Amino acid sequence: MDKKLIINKKAYKGEDGYKVFSVRIKNETVEQLEELSQKTNRSRNELINILLSFAIENSKVE
Repeated sequence: MDKKLIINKKAYKGEDGYKVFSVRIKNETVEQLEELSQKTNRSRNELINILLSFAIENSKVE
């Protein structure tokens, strides 16, 4: 038997295209995120990324 188990190296933290950082959010905003999370079956993290991307793409600086 010449079978071999190939284990690929795991990317180091931060090399997956994402950056982790903390942010302060009002309690009522967290509650709204939780509600939206339950309604959509998406994680808060996923929703925050969706909402931030939308906001950035639809922002205008004057």
